[in-house]
Amino acid sequence: MSTQEWDEEYDLVIVGSGGGGMTAALTAAADGLSPLIVEKGSRYGGSTAISGGGIWIPNNPVLRAEGHDDSRESVRRYLDLLTAGRVPAARLDAYVDHGPAAMELLCRSRWMRFSWTRGYSDYHPELEGGRPLGRSVEALPFDTRKLGPDERHQRPNSMKGPLGLWITAKDYHDLAMAKRTWRGRWASVVAAWRVSSNLVRRRHMATGGRALVARMRMALKDAGVPLRLRTTMTDLVTDDRGAVTGVVVECEGRTLRVRGRRGVLLATGGFDHNHEMREKYLPEGGRADRSMGARENTGDGILAGERAGAALDLMDDAWWMPAVRHPAGALIPLLSERCIPRSVIVSAEGRRFTNESAPYVNFVRDQLAGGHVPAWFVMDAAARSRYPFAQILPGAPIPQAFYDAGIVHRAGTLAELAKRIGVPPDALAETVERFNGFARAGKDPDFGRGDSAYDRYYGDPTLPNPNLDVIDRAPYYAVRIEVGDLGTKGGLVCDEHGRVLREDGSVIEGLYATGNASASVMGNEYPGPGATIGPSIVFGYLAARHAAGRAGAAGSPAGPAGPAAGDAPQGA
Repeated sequence: MSTQEWDEEYDLVIVGSGGGGMTAALTAAADGLSPLIVEKGSRYGGSTAISGGGIWIPNNPVLRAEGHDDSRESVRRYLDLLTAGRVPAARLDAYVDHGPAAMELLCRSRWMRFSWTRGYSDYHPELEGGRPLGRSVEALPFDTRKLGPDERHQRPNSMKGPLGLWITAKDYHDLAMAKRTWRGRWASVVAAWRVSSNLVRRRHMATGGRALVARMRMALKDAGVPLRLRTTMTDLVTDDRGAVTGVVVECEGRTLRVRGRRGVLLATGGFDHNHEMREKYLPEGGRADRSMGARENTGDGILAGERAGAALDLMDDAWWMPAVRHPAGALIPLLSERCIPRSVIVSAEGRRFTNESAPYVNFVRDQLAGGHVPAWFVMDAAARSRYPFAQILPGAPIPQAFYDAGIVHRAGTLAELAKRIGVPPDALAETVERFNGFARAGKDPDFGRGDSAYDRYYGDPTLPNPNLDVIDRAPYYAVRIEVGDLGTKGGLVCDEHGRVLREDGSVIEGLYATGNASASVMGNEYPGPGATIGPSIVFGYLAARHAAGRAGAAGSPAGPAGPAAGDAPQGA
């Protein structure tokens, strides 16, 4: 769409209010530009807010302060091995070389505080350059009452526990072993103290992605950056050269044309909930919408960029995550559960098909490759009594609704369990017998379960192999495992500055993308916890820095605030 008539003008228009969009806005403001964030949802934060909130950016200042320095060569070697030539070297160089500066910019704000999730391993620590102690950092817990009126407009997530209990990623690691280790028991005491403290102090503590977004929102308020909700981008505006000069948005029944003097950044997420795009691009077995990404992620930015001539890549992939469907409809990701002993995951033939404890993207990729949709998580009574599963506390009864919906089955023998889930009884018995032999020996020669530091992180440290123990105590349980995802991985092809490219490699002037609206800098892999948010932050930062240096119209004061969509205050 082309027009020279503008209702409003800003230096950088940012579409999407997740971590990448917010970082770009903070960077633009720090460089003296006037940014605007528009968000089509009624809540801000995007998929970042509902995520675990980890950030994987090697050599960031939080890690350096802990003495965790990497050589550049080790990081690049690790990423080279993972991406296997699938990603341009310039993009990987930009990520490695400018990631620390992006985090340093965030940390200038009085609100942005982080800690290292020490021990949460890189997802492939056995590769050259991988780190068993991990490189992930997370935002410190935050009392969202400090947001004031903005608190009610923040996207919620499921990280908050009963009675106001709040737990970080590290807390969860310890609490999961509350029935097995002294550290777990102490974590339970701390959790009880937090509940009591919150009842008295009436705090609204957030952790994970919600804490990260809340802290970013406070930084944006300090910087005076306007953020508008219920404002949907319907098109990009281009000039007669094909350069992007602004956006068209729908805001409470009004159509507005908003100019981006230095450019437009698409931070709109993937096509998680776009049925047509999932059917067109994703592999069989992964096309059903079982995504845990934000509901507003329907490919808007990708489609708009494609209309402007952008190239696409990695559209057949996603940030896969095995999941259990709650009877009420929500999806529960299976992260730590796959690492607990006294359990196996089997196909419809009753056979194991991969390392159950492997990183979730790799697990689902093997599940899809074998057509094992759905799969079945089989465990015994001891596993159920010792470890949490799908947000159900250890030893707590599985709600009857799971049984009524056919999601969970229980039986006194493995043979009876096999009949209930429709797998061959002899095959399931053989699988469990073989696995029990491995458990007694402490080694899984079939799939290497427990060999990696990543596998062991959520395992049971009281056992010789934290991921292996015999399955022999009735009753037995089988839980239906679905192919889920945290968002799609494919999108607009970008260069090392976050500029969107055409099929011939030429730049679409004025158009940038970051996060899941862009083709992942990680290719088909996943280097560690936070390797979705990390790149979103870095390329949001790089896009804003490039926009600040673009030749053309000089920066100018912020454009007119215009009407807010909803009640969210704009700026400080």
